[in-house]
Amino acid sequence: MINSEKATDLAQRLAPGAEDAPAIAAPDRNLLTHGGLRGLIRDTVARLNALGIGRGDRVAIVLPNGPEMATAFITVAAAASTAPLNPAYRADELDFYLSDIGVKAILVGKDEQGPSVEVAERLGIPVLRLVVPEGAPAGVFRIEGNPVGSLVASGLAEGSDTALLLHTSGTTSRPKLVPLSHANLAASAAHIGATLGLTSADRCLNIMPLFHIHGLIAAVLSSLAAGGSVFCTPGFNALRFFQWLSEAMPSWYTAVPTMHQAILPRAARNPEQLAEAKLRFIRSSSASLPAAHQMASNRLPPGLRKPGSVGAAAGPEVAVMALDGRLLEAGETGEIVIRGPNVTAAYEKNPDANASAFTHGWFHTGDQGVLDEDGYLRVTGRLKEIINRGGEKISPLEVDGVLMDHPAVAQVVTFAMPHDKLGEEIAAAVVLREGQSASEADIRAFAATRLADFKVPRKVVILDEIPKGATGKLQRIGLAAKLGLR
Repeated sequence: MINSEKATDLAQRLAPGAEDAPAIAAPDRNLLTHGGLRGLIRDTVARLNALGIGRGDRVAIVLPNGPEMATAFITVAAAASTAPLNPAYRADELDFYLSDIGVKAILVGKDEQGPSVEVAERLGIPVLRLVVPEGAPAGVFRIEGNPVGSLVASGLAEGSDTALLLHTSGTTSRPKLVPLSHANLAASAAHIGATLGLTSADRCLNIMPLFHIHGLIAAVLSSLAAGGSVFCTPGFNALRFFQWLSEAMPSWYTAVPTMHQAILPRAARNPEQLAEAKLRFIRSSSASLPAAHQMASNRLPPGLRKPGSVGAAAGPEVAVMALDGRLLEAGETGEIVIRGPNVTAAYEKNPDANASAFTHGWFHTGDQGVLDEDGYLRVTGRLKEIINRGGEKISPLEVDGVLMDHPAVAQVVTFAMPHDKLGEEIAAAVVLREGQSASEADIRAFAATRLADFKVPRKVVILDEIPKGATGKLQRIGLAAKLGLR
């Protein structure tokens, strides 16, 4: 059962798990139980306090995907504030993030000697090492390193303490720092668990990166808060997915659409694994917002599911707002706004962004959408991604939907391409289905049968793979430059 909303820190959220119930699993590793995880939390909090790290201090975590990344997030957050960073970041990126967050220490792998260590040492940030004892259950570790300073506040974190610090993607501006409290994460874990009906019998197969809220909250924390377990892979790999499916025997998994699209064509080649699978449902999600992950969701049977919709509110309140702050009626298109216990109180050190994003009592998501009479939301575009072609506004999602109906198209992302007279022109990047063929002219001709002339892409680029962001999502903004379309 999902724990009470009154539990507002991670340690309390994990309390319901039975002592000997599985909590953390991983390929070719022994299970860590909920009792073992609680012991690891106690030991890690004591160790960090002994090193001079406690409540209010910030610790960057730079680790590869896997069980130790999951447990490091949970246990370090129980003592301090965590800042999980992408291990693939370059030195300049690490310099910005570590400086902007203001970390007291950085936690890396035992043998790590890459840019994260070099940048931390240059900035004078103490480096702590995560060591996995030989033969230890999945997720078990100890921290080695020297004391990093004086301890200000010891013991377990509380609900109002910051648990997680993340940056927005920064595709159009300087990345904004989003602090999420323990109460934010606890609310989100409860929302996801309730929507999915998670219980102690459920196990999630996690293929999402654990430096992002999708993997951290939807896969890891919601599973553990329900008393269930999570199987932590080294990260997404379509070639190994069905092997993991057989080993983990999960009741569900969650991923972004591009991952599902990579998995689906391989399903027919793995009939035995599919026959043995015990999946109760498959979840598809993701958007970068300063909230602890879930805003809306279609419902599992016997609840209502509407294809093309992201579902009804599933945690926070969701509404659609006009430019003047007026809440719109069903059927009217405007900006999607949210408010609720899983939404951050404010961006950090960014009054200008707060002034524009937190207005009229709601957080403004920057997404455009429409609610229907049942309260189900359809996202019609990202406001910053709307293409302005000589004054004509085109939703790239609409064009995506048409091009995906072409029988040879497996994946598509429509985006703005600079134009010297119109300002912006429409372009599309396309990946073809295996064994299928189509030319740029074929795809444009198909689009012309379904779209007004001004919505038909003037440029179609056929690729083996569309460039993606760090979390596996397709990114429209900046894609023209990446593909050399100027």
